[in-house]
Amino acid sequence: MARPLRIEDTGGIYHILNRGNYRQWVFRDDGAKESFERTLFECCERTGWLLHGFCIMSNHYHLAISTPQGNLSEGMRWLQSVFANRFNRYRRESGHLFQGRVKSLSVENPERLGWPVSLSASESGEG
Repeated sequence: MARPLRIEDTGGIYHILNRGNYRQWVFRDDGAKESFERTLFECCERTGWLLHGFCIMSNHYHLAISTPQGNLSEGMRWLQSVFANRFNRYRRESGHLFQGRVKSLSVENPERLGWPVSLSASESGEG
């Protein structure tokens, strides 16, 4: 059975999460966390994503992003594959680093991210 298509909206807001393969620790040390952070920032620059927040835990991560170009799948594929390749090359390992497909939850209400309900044009920087 085919997995359901990922919904990708231009201007979509997402809560993204994924964890280490077999729930293994990926971010055991500060170097791994810093490397993931650098790769994430590089991904945001390449894809045009807006990164609203992130949290790197020992065996998983959370991201809050907006995708002005509707390129969530493409960007996540790049982020995870580039980081996994760098991680494996540094540690002289091989194989999957992350467990399965990344989970993406569409954020229908930006207030859930702690954002104000509405901003006037002057508050939002527009106008």
